Amino acid sequence: MASDPIVRKNVCPLDCPDTCSMLVTVRDGVAVALKGDPHHPFTRGFLCQKMARYLDRVYSDDRLMHPMRRVGRKGEGRFERISWDEALSTIAERFRSVAESTDGPQAILPYSYYGTMGKLQASSLDRRFFHRLGASKLDRTICASAGTIGYEYTLGRGRLGADPLAVSGCKFVVNWGSNTVNTNSHLWSLMIEARKKNGATIVTVDPYRSPTAARSDWHIQPRPGTDAALALGLMHVLWRDGLADEDYLARGTVGADRLRDRVLHDYPPDRTAAITGVDVGTIETFAHRLAKEQPSLIRLNYGMQRHHGGGMAVRTIACLPAVIGSWRHPGGGAMLSTSGAYGFDDARLTRPDLSPAGTRTVNMNQLGEALAGELPGPPVRALYVYNSNPAAVAPNQARVLRGLEREDLFTVVHELFATDTVDYADVVLPATSQLEHVDLHGSYGHHEVMHNPRSIEPRGECRSNNDVFRALAARLGFEPDLFPDDETLMREALDGGPALRGLTLERLKAEGSVRLNLPDAYAPFADGVFPTPSGKCELYSERMARDGLDPLPSYIPPLEDPHSRPDLAGRFPIQLLSPPRAQFLNSTFAGSPHHRAGAGEPTLEMAVEDAEARGVAEGDWVEVFNSRGAFRARVALTGGVRPGVAVAPGIYWNKHSPGRSNANATTSSALSDMGGGATFFDNLVQIRPAAGEGRERSHP
Repeated sequence: MASDPIVRKNVCPLDCPDTCSMLVTVRDGVAVALKGDPHHPFTRGFLCQKMARYLDRVYSDDRLMHPMRRVGRKGEGRFERISWDEALSTIAERFRSVAESTDGPQAILPYSYYGTMGKLQASSLDRRFFHRLGASKLDRTICASAGTIGYEYTLGRGRLGADPLAVSGCKFVVNWGSNTVNTNSHLWSLMIEARKKNGATIVTVDPYRSPTAARSDWHIQPRPGTDAALALGLMHVLWRDGLADEDYLARGTVGADRLRDRVLHDYPPDRTAAITGVDVGTIETFAHRLAKEQPSLIRLNYGMQRHHGGGMAVRTIACLPAVIGSWRHPGGGAMLSTSGAYGFDDARLTRPDLSPAGTRTVNMNQLGEALAGELPGPPVRALYVYNSNPAAVAPNQARVLRGLEREDLFTVVHELFATDTVDYADVVLPATSQLEHVDLHGSYGHHEVMHNPRSIEPRGECRSNNDVFRALAARLGFEPDLFPDDETLMREALDGGPALRGLTLERLKAEGSVRLNLPDAYAPFADGVFPTPSGKCELYSERMARDGLDPLPSYIPPLEDPHSRPDLAGRFPIQLLSPPRAQFLNSTFAGSPHHRAGAGEPTLEMAVEDAEARGVAEGDWVEVFNSRGAFRARVALTGGVRPGVAVAPGIYWNKHSPGRSNANATTSSALSDMGGGATFFDNLVQIRPAAGEGRERSHP
């Protein structure tokens, strides 16, 4: 006789600011239904199209269900089943052998990002294990490091900003470098609420007519990588026309006079228009409305920081709310991330003190260089990949794949599915889904702390990250007290800053989700006090000067841009952007037949003029190429990009792509101005008809 169903509260693990609460119905140990939690203040009862079918992912026939050992050539994806005992013994023996060799333990490199955002399964025992081993450290910079540094130079530690729940009270909302419809859909619903309640105007600043731009009241379309110049031009108009909030500037900022002098001298609207491609009238109207229609909010996101000047761009835009005083209002100001409000005790979780002094750090964007032995320190002899799919998502793809093909490189991949990276592994370990392990979550898009219980038993022989690192630590004879159970880790994480005070694990287990200790009407900088060295918003930053950076906001051109590199643009004249496709998240879900069907074939959105100049039309297959590599896509003449710009939404797995490569075949491993961030959008390419490809060719 079937038992009564149990409803549990789980947490969406995706690298997404929404961090949704999910109600999962479990009957006889099987999850049979999943939906958004209607009582969660941010989720409000709905899930995105990706997570609405998460049970298909949990119960997919394509799940990796047992450990495997490679039997074919690297890249072929041919494996045979082995036991966990053999898998763990093999890994431990190889790690011990490398660590005891002349190369030493720094020849071992962990590689991960945020395939899960949980505090435990993303960054706890994994860090302890590799620190204790003495392995190289990984600088996890592929997404947000440049903007994080730029934002914190300006506003202080923690990336604090406007409360997302107060956005519905705003009157002027700017999505700047943010495709909020697809990547922050619950915040978008609050923006729509502001439009309905307050007549709010929704603006999107983006070189691409994204779904968010298409649904906004106003789309401002600068040239790629010129966002900082646009912000400086806005400041010129604000000061020139007496729209700056001089009282707030006097109380809450340092360096206002120096910044005013720079923008009035260097960024008049005509020069700003020449740099950005945005006309003078639009610049002036935008500045006036941003200042006058209060509360105004700028939702900063990560698109603008994927250029060489990305950190400075975020820093510059983050100055605007102080210039106009929009921090005074709940919901007003700027928002990049809410993650800094939490104050989890990350050091207790990750134990950086276990890593030997002088251990090198490898920037994850330079994986290709690391595997080629071109970075300081010993060559990489062993690679352990988890929570990531670098064969598809890392820049300069051809170099990464050449490195993964090395027969002398021992590679372990812990995964749910046979990704592109799995195909290059020596040992494959099957991973648990979010319903099959315990975790603790903050968010970078709201202020709730959330508990994720194990709602079903792990399928097959799947194990969580923490379970595997405990087992490997035991094999290597590491101290057991360094690798405690998950409940102990959660208590350690919660013993953090004041926003967590009084928030117990017992309460989290009972309620599922609890708001941080913050006021209901949260406006962090209304009084002009900031967590910076000066205690004010630093329009002029002494720290930046000491770090060798321009202490005032400025415009840093992209590394690959027709204006800054006319020589390169002569060969590769098109600026390529590769933002996320709605059906995927990075490369997550790109292996799912349902999500691939929804996404369709790889496309390249081009301007009609650019297509005609190359003799291609709607639906034609083209090859997009530069000196780094090439990929194929179908032409889409959507009217969404200006001439000289193309957009290839992704990211598709190579094995499901025509030509077995994606847009990262063309991207560079060059780094941003600060934070060591990725420069995916500094990417000049050329486009030509694909040889042998017809308009009717189906997707491989």
